[in-house]
Amino acid sequence: MTVTTIIAIYVLIWWLTFFAVLPFGVRSQHESGDFAPGTDPGAPAVHRVWSKVFYTTVVSAVIFAVLYFVYVNDLLPLEFLKRISQPPVS
Repeated sequence: MTVTTIIAIYVLIWWLTFFAVLPFGVRSQHESGDFAPGTDPGAPAVHRVWSKVFYTTVVSAVIFAVLYFVYVNDLLPLEFLKRISQPPVS
């Protein structure tokens, strides 16, 4: 696996994890009762984006490490993946 492929796979895992982590712990302005003038009541009261970026980086690194371990040790052979991805034989 080339370095470019490793980086591309990690970036994909990072973005998927980021979008999964993004809604955790979000309280809207309506829920918190703290309305900023001129904003939507459904807008987040506190963003905490940098903490979510940190958690995303840690979680995606763990996911990538597990997937890389599976790939390097050939725990999921390519022939098995080809066999299960083919349409069923009737």
